[in-house]
Amino acid sequence: MRMLGIDPGLQATGWGLVRFSAHRLYHEGHGIIRTTTKMSDAERLCAIADGLSDVIRDYRPESAMIEEIFVSQNPRSALRLGMARGVAIQACGAAGLGVGEIAARAAKQAVTGTGKADKKQVSAMVARLLAIEEPPSDAADALAIAIAGVQSGHNFSAQKGSAPAGSGLQAAIDAALAKETL
Repeated sequence: MRMLGIDPGLQATGWGLVRFSAHRLYHEGHGIIRTTTKMSDAERLCAIADGLSDVIRDYRPESAMIEEIFVSQNPRSALRLGMARGVAIQACGAAGLGVGEIAARAAKQAVTGTGKADKKQVSAMVARLLAIEEPPSDAADALAIAIAGVQSGHNFSAQKGSAPAGSGLQAAIDAALAKETL
């Protein structure tokens, strides 16, 4: 299963792609789609949509998982985040990908064991699990979202009744962590 994780943001949208095969977790790629405040909202949203469309075309994920929107103290910020999230979902939908949603706390829990982990902890654990250099925080969050999606066993583009893939993922995580302690 190839899972695309998306950490939406108007200024920085992180993406990460992982593959789960033969009870192992593999890193396929990650990155950040950046926009600037000099761009109009329309230009920024198009850049996010185009960037994610390129990622989907180049990497061909089977499913996608996106971070749920959280309630913010600043309604304007929440609305702008919602716009970025919306174009990310649209890019996935246009490519025929099913999209699942996950809370940031649940993604952190999946990779670190605690939903209160900070960005540095998430980045470090993602790097350990995937045997890569520590990615920037937006990409690390997206990789954590993808890992959580695989761990949940959901293939959002698959038909109902598909067998969950998550059962062997815990063994893969345990094996990666065991190597680290040797």
